[in-house]
Amino acid sequence: MAKILVPISNGTEEMEAVIIIDMLRRGGCDVLIAGDGDVVVCAWGTRLLPDVMIDDIADDDTFDAIVLPGGSQGVSNFSRNAALEAILRRHSAANGLIGAICAAPTVLHEFKLIPDGAVVTSHPGVADVLAPYTYTLDRVASDGSIITSRGAGTAIEFSLAILRRLGDEKAARRVASDIVLYE
Repeated sequence: MAKILVPISNGTEEMEAVIIIDMLRRGGCDVLIAGDGDVVVCAWGTRLLPDVMIDDIADDDTFDAIVLPGGSQGVSNFSRNAALEAILRRHSAANGLIGAICAAPTVLHEFKLIPDGAVVTSHPGVADVLAPYTYTLDRVASDGSIITSRGAGTAIEFSLAILRRLGDEKAARRVASDIVLYE
């Protein structure tokens, strides 16, 4: 069972966070939700309860993937979170899978975790920040150990791409069928 870390922060886009968490859990992943508070108030007022505080993740905790939901204020909070930066740096150094949707790819840019020339996508509102890379309008972009996506409307495809990358095509097909994504 793949172990996935999904950080959330005040201002996180709740639709993206919940879809990612739900889809990965449906796919059989062990998803740990890490917040920057006991209760996280998302972009549209939804309150989410993290499993653990970001600051409480140990240096020796490892994950098969770390997936960042977007939301402009949440992403801004991620960028200022030294503990999250350290977690992402350790994970990236181990060539671990990182997913980022909406504005979240800018966190990877700010932490200098995107390789030169990598193919990335994001919410159109932050595309200019990612201009140094090979920017695409694809709904989901995958390059090396980084998967990016455009926004809440692509969160299901993004989550399925993560499941596939984790080596579970069968789970991705099953989850897509279970939610009647395709008929």
